[in-house]
Amino acid sequence: MLLPISFLNATQNFRPDSVVGEGGFGWVFKGWIDEKTFAPAKPGTGMVVAVKTLKRESYQGHKEWLAEINYLGQLHHQNLVKLLGYCSEYDNRLLVYEFMPKGSLENHLFRKGVQPISWPLRMKIAVDVACGLSFLHSLNPNIIYRDLKASNILLDSDYNAKLSDFGLARYGPTGDKTHVSTRVMGTHGYAAPEYVATGHLTPKSDVYSFGVVLLELLSGKRAKDDDIAGGAEETLVKWAKPFLQGDSRRMLRIMDSRLGGQYSKKEAQAAAALALQCLHSDSKNRPLMIDVLDKLKQLPTSGDILMNTPHSRLDHKRSKNSIGNHRNIKVVYHSS
Repeated sequence: MLLPISFLNATQNFRPDSVVGEGGFGWVFKGWIDEKTFAPAKPGTGMVVAVKTLKRESYQGHKEWLAEINYLGQLHHQNLVKLLGYCSEYDNRLLVYEFMPKGSLENHLFRKGVQPISWPLRMKIAVDVACGLSFLHSLNPNIIYRDLKASNILLDSDYNAKLSDFGLARYGPTGDKTHVSTRVMGTHGYAAPEYVATGHLTPKSDVYSFGVVLLELLSGKRAKDDDIAGGAEETLVKWAKPFLQGDSRRMLRIMDSRLGGQYSKKEAQAAAALALQCLHSDSKNRPLMIDVLDKLKQLPTSGDILMNTPHSRLDHKRSKNSIGNHRNIKVVYHSS
């Protein structure tokens, strides 16, 4: 079995107790490297990183690995996870990211036994995610993230939210084109209905997915949850829409009971109304992500968050030199 020597120590030889995540195309390990040289460091020293390894037999995984380098290798923004480097030798492919110590939003919202996150923190996360998507949609050509879901939203030590996993991202339509046609990918419960039906992808597809995530933040329920009335075929959107389309008091019936009523009802109603706009069945009637972000910023809780956010965190840019700015971490292999 071939293994990358350079990362044997960094990830403790890919030991099972170093695993911090698993996806359809591979595993994510926790490791340590020297900040200056990127050489492996002893556990607990240097810079902690997340190392994603891809299964060798996965063709789709290789395509997503290339997409990850193409997009995250070019983009720099405070709400996108940083790609620190990548490795490719023979059939072995690795991606090295900044480590996000608080894990995924999915764990904080849905894992049993985890302390529920507060209302201000939920709105902070919503603002961060909207900021990341707005950045992607503002580029020329714009980038459609295509896989927004709670498990792809990672949190740093200060609970700043960042988008991760760009394997399904695509460039948006250019010129007089209204959409790009793709094979339908993504996660059931989050994907926009017109995209599922036709494969037609636009930035408004991301807006719909954001509406689902906003519903999850409000309700504490999964996008597709067997506990929702209606059984396994019911989605959070179908369950919530009758409440969202009712009067303002009825809207509050979707709220997460674990919040214990510790939230502004006026803010919750405004956030719920915004989620409903994002979830409009006609994509043309959904707001742009920049407008969603502006509305979130107008909420008093979000405004307080932004007042305490350094301006440098609001800067963003596209790298001029593509993946040349990232380290192609050369590795040496041997047979075991």
